[in-house]
Amino acid sequence: MSDEVAAGWVRLRLDLSYDGKDFSGWAKQAGGRRTVQGEIEDALRTVTRSARTHELTVAGRTDAGVHARGQVAHVDVPDELWAEHKEKLLKRLAGRLTRDVRIWRVAEAPAGFNARFSAIWRRYAYRVTDNPGGVDPLLRGHVLWHDWPLDVDAMNEAAQRLVGEHDFAAYCKKREGATTIRTLQQFSWQRDDAGIITATVRADAFCHNMVRSLVGALLFVGDGHRPVQWPATVLAAGVRDSAVHVVRPHGLTLEEVGYPADELLAARNVEARNRRSLPLSAGGRDGCC
Repeated sequence: MSDEVAAGWVRLRLDLSYDGKDFSGWAKQAGGRRTVQGEIEDALRTVTRSARTHELTVAGRTDAGVHARGQVAHVDVPDELWAEHKEKLLKRLAGRLTRDVRIWRVAEAPAGFNARFSAIWRRYAYRVTDNPGGVDPLLRGHVLWHDWPLDVDAMNEAAQRLVGEHDFAAYCKKREGATTIRTLQQFSWQRDDAGIITATVRADAFCHNMVRSLVGALLFVGDGHRPVQWPATVLAAGVRDSAVHVVRPHGLTLEEVGYPADELLAARNVEARNRRSLPLSAGGRDGCC
């Protein structure tokens, strides 16, 4: 599949963030539900006075209630539209968009750039507190309260056993025709001075519910309900385990998306579209967290 932009068009990279509380996820949906994609596409059409909607492609399609600080998308628009609006587009979008979604940068993308397929990793953070008094009211929309004391050392020991390329079928909501093979590059936990425990989860890509399922499993280790080897045992079984709890979405934030150097973008696009397999297994890839 080619990532060449049609003659007379230009591809734009958008860097953005949003509070996911009142959105039904990133992707447009039937029935008039409010989504991040729909909100931005409507704003873009309005401020550029376009007769048609220019569709966005995103790095990571977040679920309902999930936040983003470092989301990336791209959109193809006619050359003349970009020439007319580029100097004031960012400010006009800021005036049109609601306050729970912001676009921080709009720029011409380098050749071969694709917000989704060019990415080499996505980094998420999940924030939780075990403070017996609950969550700071000013943070309640972004931090989960876990009402059992958590052993961060045990959680880190369990997390390290999951790092690497594996079939994460046990931690993903299966989608027809999509592989659950992923390379988990980092999974670590750290408690700050305020008592907020942050899970940093970075992978080349994520399948549906993967991050929240991993976090749910590790919380059971941290509060002593499961031994440190249990999450790895579940992973090896390769099937969904009813004991793995998918934690609530509000604690999850897409923090950053990584891309290779410009000259490597085209090669990365091809690699990312290839079907991946482990020994004795195969599939294609897609999804989110």
